Amino acid sequence: MADPAVAVKGLGKSYRIAKSGFRPTTAAEAVINRVKHPLHKPEFEDFEALKDVSFEVPWGEALGIIGRNGAGKSTLLKLLTRITAPSAGRIELGGRVGSLLEVGTGFHPELTGRENVYLNGTLLGMRRKEIQRRFDEIVDFSGVEKFLETPVKRYSSGMYVRLAFAVAAHLETEILAIDEVLAVGDAEFQAKSLAKMRDVARDGRTVLYVSHQAQTVSALCTRAIYLDQGKLTYAGNVEDALAEYRNSFTSFHVAQQDASRRAGTGELRFTEASIAEETMEPTEDKVIEFAVNANPDLVGSYFVSCHVNDMNGNIVVQCDSRLVGLWLDPTVPQRGALTIKDLWLKPGKYTYDLYVCKTGILDAWEGAGAFEVLPNPPYPEVTSDEALTHGMVLADFQYERW
Repeated sequence: MADPAVAVKGLGKSYRIAKSGFRPTTAAEAVINRVKHPLHKPEFEDFEALKDVSFEVPWGEALGIIGRNGAGKSTLLKLLTRITAPSAGRIELGGRVGSLLEVGTGFHPELTGRENVYLNGTLLGMRRKEIQRRFDEIVDFSGVEKFLETPVKRYSSGMYVRLAFAVAAHLETEILAIDEVLAVGDAEFQAKSLAKMRDVARDGRTVLYVSHQAQTVSALCTRAIYLDQGKLTYAGNVEDALAEYRNSFTSFHVAQQDASRRAGTGELRFTEASIAEETMEPTEDKVIEFAVNANPDLVGSYFVSCHVNDMNGNIVVQCDSRLVGLWLDPTVPQRGALTIKDLWLKPGKYTYDLYVCKTGILDAWEGAGAFEVLPNPPYPEVTSDEALTHGMVLADFQYERW
């Protein structure tokens, strides 16, 4: 086809956000506040989630959309799937769009799995005969045949995603848009889903795929775009897009030093973060030190969490303090350290993110720091590099001969 499947020109999206201040929680408080301040008007500021984004996607292309949290990836996908309207620019779609953006999107919780397949297909513009023709394939792929007559509100998140993906991938839309929800499924289903999306692209349809996981983008996508703070900074081959992502760490790390620019409610913030050794052997303990300020008005304990990521942004390990029983008092400043034992990381560069959490995220310090693992494999024999190629970490293992 001569015309592209997707053409985006000068796309922008801005949101009107209320500035922080007194927010009444009851009707009585609202009335009293209005009486006390009759002339007061709420103040707002504009937040630009996307700024002047332009690109084209040919038919049969699998496009990866990558970037850090808050870069605008999910916003872009919502615009392309017409869930929300753009503030500026133009989007031209060459056909119907099937999408899977969030767990629960497009399904009615009170309807059964069978009923939701037909409902979802109808919303995508399919005729009943088209849905019936693909129905058995959808059910077989999803693996939820035993639960077809059960309301989907009783499904686990994994069952929900399997059925929703099966519907989106098998109904004959010309464009398939998938957000990172596949992370909910098990490894076997993720592999099956990637294979299905490759088949979709080979059939001449177009796939738009948002993910943090570099290996899935590399395995599926033929091209990629890299978003940074709402701007399109690179469009081209996948490896170069991932290189842009890796190279952005230094500037991102500097920006995140300013706590006011970090995500979270801001009720508590990290004031310090450091790692004991910035260069280490694969088998060494990883010790990350941190400090959190105080908030005497905050009620209830909080916990901290740390994600260690490789340079492609893949989360290697998550360490929540609540898993080991550590809860902290917000009324006084806190200092602490996380020691990660028996994690044999492969040689290379790594970053770590720190989070202060309560019922939600109070502070998200992504790119809080970095360290490097030296290329000294902890094994007694020297062999070719291919013996260490696969997998995300090294393992302490042994073989025995019987």
